[in-house]
Amino acid sequence: MAIVVLLAAGALLALVLQSRHDIDREARNRSVAVAETFAHQLGLQPALKTSDPSTLLQPLAEQTRKAAGVDFIVVMDTNGIRYSHPQPDRIGKRFVGTIEPSLQGKVHTESVEGPLGKEIQAVVPVKDPDGKVVALVSAGLTVENVTGALDRQLPVILLAIATGLALATVGTWLISRRLRRQTHGLGTQEMTRMYEHHDAVLHAVREGVVITDGDGQLVLANDEAKRLLGLPEGAEGRPIGDVPGLERRMSDLLLSGREATDEVIGSGDRLLVVNQRPTRPRGRPEGAVVTIRDSTEMQILTTRAETARRRLKLLYDAGGDIGTTLDVVRTAEELAAVAVPRFADFVTVDLADQVIDGDEPAPGADMRRTAISGIRSDHPLYPVGRLIDFLPSTPQARGYGTGRAELVPDLSKAPGWQAQDPPRARAIVDYGIHSLIAAPLMARGVVLGVVNFWRSQKHEPFDEDELSLAEELVARAAVSMDNARRYTREHALAVTLQRSLLPRALPEQSAMDVAHFYLPAQSGVGGDWFDVIPLPGSRVALVVGDVVGHGLHAAATMGRLRTAVHNFSSLDLPPDEILARLDDLVQRIDHDHNGDSDDADGGVLGATCLYAVYDPVSQRCTMARAGHLPPLLVAPDGSTQIVELPAGPPLGLGGMPFETAELDLAEGSQLVLYTDGLVEERTRDIGEGLELLRAALSHPDRDPHDSCRAVLDMMLPARPTDDVALLIARTRTLGPDRVAQWDVPFEPSAVGAMRSVAAKKLEEWDLTELGFAAELILSELITNALRHGSEPVRVRLLRDHNLTCEVWDGSSTAPHLRYAATTDEGGRGLFLVAQLSEHWGTRYTPEGKVIWAELALPGAPGGGEAVLTAFLDVDPL
Repeated sequence: MAIVVLLAAGALLALVLQSRHDIDREARNRSVAVAETFAHQLGLQPALKTSDPSTLLQPLAEQTRKAAGVDFIVVMDTNGIRYSHPQPDRIGKRFVGTIEPSLQGKVHTESVEGPLGKEIQAVVPVKDPDGKVVALVSAGLTVENVTGALDRQLPVILLAIATGLALATVGTWLISRRLRRQTHGLGTQEMTRMYEHHDAVLHAVREGVVITDGDGQLVLANDEAKRLLGLPEGAEGRPIGDVPGLERRMSDLLLSGREATDEVIGSGDRLLVVNQRPTRPRGRPEGAVVTIRDSTEMQILTTRAETARRRLKLLYDAGGDIGTTLDVVRTAEELAAVAVPRFADFVTVDLADQVIDGDEPAPGADMRRTAISGIRSDHPLYPVGRLIDFLPSTPQARGYGTGRAELVPDLSKAPGWQAQDPPRARAIVDYGIHSLIAAPLMARGVVLGVVNFWRSQKHEPFDEDELSLAEELVARAAVSMDNARRYTREHALAVTLQRSLLPRALPEQSAMDVAHFYLPAQSGVGGDWFDVIPLPGSRVALVVGDVVGHGLHAAATMGRLRTAVHNFSSLDLPPDEILARLDDLVQRIDHDHNGDSDDADGGVLGATCLYAVYDPVSQRCTMARAGHLPPLLVAPDGSTQIVELPAGPPLGLGGMPFETAELDLAEGSQLVLYTDGLVEERTRDIGEGLELLRAALSHPDRDPHDSCRAVLDMMLPARPTDDVALLIARTRTLGPDRVAQWDVPFEPSAVGAMRSVAAKKLEEWDLTELGFAAELILSELITNALRHGSEPVRVRLLRDHNLTCEVWDGSSTAPHLRYAATTDEGGRGLFLVAQLSEHWGTRYTPEGKVIWAELALPGAPGGGEAVLTAFLDVDPL
């Protein structure tokens, strides 16, 4: 308002000054015009020539003055004496003013203080026809009259100024109100600051900003937007569709006015991320604001980062998916599967033929296709199992020989690869496979084979980065492959060793029908074993055991224990004593290896054993166990039970005795011995396994072999983690028709009587051919019992696969074989027994001892005539 008032005052002052100036100028001009007009009147010069010019000139001057609207017209002579004046009393007096310029012929105007007051007057010369100034005429206006005109105009001027001031005030108030509403009450400083920020954002920020209106015109585009979109200068204010250089997709988006969030639009060689939001200042769409940022480099970095992430993920998955088993073929299949389709469309693994068997490959060895994985199954590649002899020109042969990966970008232009099999090469190329990486499987300096990565779907060939990825992937897999190869070799050695230490065939015996099964663990050969050992007197020993651990050491320990059991069994010791001796042996093994610090794995970590002896004559079974699972007994009626057998400590602990248990078994009973690998696994505990075993065996009508198959079908795991040993024996009986037994009186004369009775029994059995040898053996054994033993004395003959002669007495004195001198009268009895029999020996009973001798039946090797021949070959005594 102050500015408006000052402007109005200034305008008024200027208007007054201008008005005064204009009125003064108008007065001068009018004075000059009136004076010149009057000076040129026709009657002026004649009047001057009269004697009293005033009489004529005064009325004429007044008449003209009034008509012209001036305050005075004065006619004077060249001396300035008036001829006329509005005041007659001034006539004849000298004119007040300057007349010299007019006397010289000039028109002169001036402001003077005259008789009428302050005057503005003009003095004009009056010339005769000769140009001589003969008189002067002055006309003018008083200043009072001049300012009076201004005073009359001043109210109008003031009214106009007041009206303008009021209108300006109201307009200013209205505009200010609107501006305050539009600027939300922001002051000038805030507006200035906002403008500066706006300018900085628009021109300094590295993000494009575009504003459009509701009519589809480009209102604003900052510098970055012009750079990113390639907009020319002067693009603002033009319709979006007419802006040159704007991509069609971007133009469509700007014209649509829809919301857009992080839309990627190509603009030339750039990738732009666009966000658009419509503006609604009055509640309706009136345009849009668009922000644009360049994501080209970010997209490249993102692509590279995503590629690196996928490669790391592939390598990470390969570390977890390859080598899950110690199987060469399975490891090759896992390697082929993990790379399809994330890295290659087809993957083939070719291993040297020796590697599959666990051996180290020889240079130039043929390779066998071990695994294939691909996106399709109708490929023309070599099938699995094909033995391939790669030519030296192929990338596979070069990689196998040098240990470096080979990249073939274009298979159609690789004559060295095509030379291997031209028809198949053409089929592969026609199929669409166009690029190859052949990476050798190298571990610990040994090349095991070649992995081939084939590409068909992607048009781009493999590049150097993918070659390095293939090398790293194969390098990681090669360690697992070599571990599997080494395990295969060690496993094969352990299996070979273990099978060589286990019985290849069960010995012939009549006490039991036996079926057996053995399966080594897939993860490593253990120390499980079983055995069937014939004993004197038609008895048989059943043995099953388990050595803790896996590998060659466990298998070797198992062989040592099995050999020891055979040796101890030859002594015909009871089961508890055999286990006690095994326990001592294991302790000595541990002691020997504990003293050897260089052999940390030589000791026995633990071993269990179950030893059972069955006598088919008495149908009694005596057994003892050292930490082993108890056997299962299946009665002839199908009922099953776990034998209540005292649980002895595992072998090697020492200090604790082993106990035996005796069972009377009906003929046809089945005795089942097994190791924990059969009944225990990760998915079930031992209790569940024993119940399954009982259910599988509750069929007495099946023979041991059928029972064995039924148990395995129900309980054998697909991939056992521990060795499985199973021994099923069905008892038989040696009936009275094959057994003869007599009590011998404790007197020398009983020897002859026993010989006669035995001879008759041999005749009943059609064994007269063995009569001489049997009678001689019985005679010597009975004589020794009567001479060196004590009562009671018994004789028993057993007819089985051989003829067994047994003499029982109540003494525990051990007989021994001796070589008598020529002059000795005795000492030849046991020597004769040893010469006439196949085997002989002594076993101890709670009541004394038994001396036995076995004779081969006629027709068997060493029987009949062979016995007599052996006797006749004896050197003369």
